[in-house]
Amino acid sequence: MLGGRKGVFSVSPESSVHSALVLMAEKNTGSVLVTVDGKLVGIFTERDYARKVNLKGRSSNTTAISDVMTPNPFTISMDSTIEECMSMMSGKKIRHLPVVDGAELVGVISIGDVVKFIIDEQKEIIEQLEHYITGH
Repeated sequence: MLGGRKGVFSVSPESSVHSALVLMAEKNTGSVLVTVDGKLVGIFTERDYARKVNLKGRSSNTTAISDVMTPNPFTISMDSTIEECMSMMSGKKIRHLPVVDGAELVGVISIGDVVKFIIDEQKEIIEQLEHYITGH
């Protein structure tokens, strides 16, 4: 079973690694969430593929996601701040954080999303300072 809501792409634990990689390539994403009945049970990332499939000589066609996913991934809530996201990503050395609203899975934040947010925020601050300095 492959699927996902807008921006949330998921596979079942029984899915093959190959099918997850196809979905990741189609959606140009570095991870897919692993769900059972809409509940988050794991995450599968490019890093998981490199370390747990490719380097171990496993076949992506016959290896199930459940054998190589990261179970019970760290998550953040809708109320989490960008600072909390950065701290968790840095401290746990992870690049993708599923976002939950109560028990509902609502999205994924990637390290790229965090960097883009910080850059956009800095641009806005610079523009405000330029307007203040020039009076425009």
